[in-house]
Amino acid sequence: MFKKRKAYKMLKELSTAVTASVTKRDGRSVSFDAGKIYRAIVLALNSQGIEDRDFAEEATRAVVERLDVTRLDVPSIQREVENVLMASRYPEVARAYIEYRHDRDTARAQAMDVNNALDKLMSRDSTVVNENANKDSTVFNTQRDLTAGAVAKAYSLKHLLPEAVANAHLKGDIHFHDLDYNPFQPMTNCCLIDIESMLRDGFQIGNARVESPRSINTATAQIAQIIANVASSQYGGCSVDRTDEVLAPYARLNYKKHMEDAREWVAEERREDYAWTKTKKDIYDAMQSLEYEINTLYSSNGQTPFVTLGFGLGLDRFEREIQKCILKIRIKGIGKDQHTAIFPKLVFGLRRGVNLEKNDPNYDIKQLALECSTKRMYPDVLSYDRLCEIEGDYKVPMGCRSFLPKWTDPETGEAVNAGRNNLGVVTLNIPRIAIQSRGDKNRFWKIFDERMQVVKEALVFRAHRCEDASPENAPILYRYGAFGMRADDEETEVKQFFNKQRSTLSIGYIGLYEVATVFYGPNWETNKEAKDFTIEIVKRMAEYADQWKKEYPWWFSVYSTPSESLTDRFCRMDRQKFGSIPDITAKDYYTNSYHYDVRKKITPFEKIDFEAVYPNYAKGGFIHYCEYPKLTHNTQALEAVWDYAYDKVAYLGTNTPIDQCYECGFNGDFAPTADGFKCPGCGNTDPDTCDVVKRTCGYLGNPQKRPMVHGRHEEIVSRVKHMDGPTA
Repeated sequence: MFKKRKAYKMLKELSTAVTASVTKRDGRSVSFDAGKIYRAIVLALNSQGIEDRDFAEEATRAVVERLDVTRLDVPSIQREVENVLMASRYPEVARAYIEYRHDRDTARAQAMDVNNALDKLMSRDSTVVNENANKDSTVFNTQRDLTAGAVAKAYSLKHLLPEAVANAHLKGDIHFHDLDYNPFQPMTNCCLIDIESMLRDGFQIGNARVESPRSINTATAQIAQIIANVASSQYGGCSVDRTDEVLAPYARLNYKKHMEDAREWVAEERREDYAWTKTKKDIYDAMQSLEYEINTLYSSNGQTPFVTLGFGLGLDRFEREIQKCILKIRIKGIGKDQHTAIFPKLVFGLRRGVNLEKNDPNYDIKQLALECSTKRMYPDVLSYDRLCEIEGDYKVPMGCRSFLPKWTDPETGEAVNAGRNNLGVVTLNIPRIAIQSRGDKNRFWKIFDERMQVVKEALVFRAHRCEDASPENAPILYRYGAFGMRADDEETEVKQFFNKQRSTLSIGYIGLYEVATVFYGPNWETNKEAKDFTIEIVKRMAEYADQWKKEYPWWFSVYSTPSESLTDRFCRMDRQKFGSIPDITAKDYYTNSYHYDVRKKITPFEKIDFEAVYPNYAKGGFIHYCEYPKLTHNTQALEAVWDYAYDKVAYLGTNTPIDQCYECGFNGDFAPTADGFKCPGCGNTDPDTCDVVKRTCGYLGNPQKRPMVHGRHEEIVSRVKHMDGPTA
């Protein structure tokens, strides 16, 4: 940031005086910004141990005066900077500037070089092996996936992405998510699997044709196989919506069979009890098998599938029993030590008249969900009425937090959710725009508009690349029902699965806290003008999305990004570019999307009130988190938050300490150390005799058993907090 008002005024005058646009290396035209020249000169001075802001101002003015405004491009501007510095009293600064430019060009070339990418992987560069907190980079199949990903990234940056998009990604203006998969392969992101039709109509995996199941036990086994195959055919999360309602018909088949047996072997007055008791046991066994199968699955990319199960709204006794078994099994834990299951992510639907209040028929299951959440952190909860208000109807997110809008099939006139998907995410680095604006909102919006055009180009490219796939590339998706429709033959164009706004494209964003801090200082949350400014940013992104929907056949929406390593990447790059800025780059991370500054201690109620407005515009993806102390003996406190949130926020997660030590019996929050996590009770650090569970990027993870993050556990705990914005 520029502390001298004199320099700021000078830069504003120079930038305004030059009305011509600057042609970038990638062909884009952007507004002239004298601040970039000034900043480069200051950094070159600092690299030589020189503090001379007056000289930086003089040199900047001299450079601008020498420019040919009829032909402005980056190389010509850089040449004039070099000429002015060489002729100045600091010729050594010219050398530093030239070397810096050379290093930047070298770094850009290396990012596109396959050999360099593989060298970073082989040397276990932390930015490569630690990029995904749910991948164990020590196992062979993950290493193979990381190797393929390193090649795919380098090749895509150099040969596939539009030049402006590749350049913006490398510079850190935007982030083109999942470059290790797309565009090298025309793969899609996340989806809502059409499990209901696949179970009903049958499907095929490999050479095996699978018929409709005749029991709930077979149905859950088929679901596990579907999940594994879908997860290997795309790169994002997948969800099963209304699991209780989808599986209930197969539980009824179990009941029917047991009643037939009872008529032959059981006295008439006991037949009902016999059949129901046996069916309840079948349901429990089936749901337990599903829990274990999902946690022991590995997709082709070396990780457990990122899968979410939605449930909670079914009212008949079969649906209720499935709900109860899902929760009881999660509460019990897996294995002899009763570890917390990492997957599937559980999302429980709350609905007034169903389970929200004491007189509702499923209120008892809500109590079980509360117990489960305090002991295992899941389920997260969806507020039915608020979600319908935002999205138009009710459904679970695709994977972690990516939501579908209500969509009516133009051919049938029916609303459809199952089988739809997301084509990818591109996230905008908004704090960088704020820093570059130097506190000038007009300049902020000008840069913002320019960068949004790059985001648009990137997203349109993603969608067109996905259309290059053929049904034979991913038969489970396109031919056997996971995406709802079924292609008739291998020649069918897959665009029919995406067009007519059936699929979504996501405009990600990060760092509203840091943006407002640039303009209003670090404690802006109670300043209405500051908050209105942050809301306006998300609103303008939504306006762009609405405009792009009219131009293209896909549904564009704003996505409150699951940032994971991106919170570090953007901040790290901006600290290198702009220096250490208090409360912005100095804290080593950017706050995810709209979340409240995690360093401040507020109540869950205050946090919900503060964040509630943003999903009105960020409809493509969102979640709210609150962090609590241990709640296992105080479920009423958590219920109070759930009830308070019901009409305010649509999607709420619970973060509470659930780490366990099997040596001393401690249950709570383990302390991070340089080498791992330590039990506060007995000092145990053995990953085999303790269970450390943290939430990263919307899903749970066990960092104690991830060798890839050993030595970085304090950072992991910090990341858990700032990525998704929990509070005390």
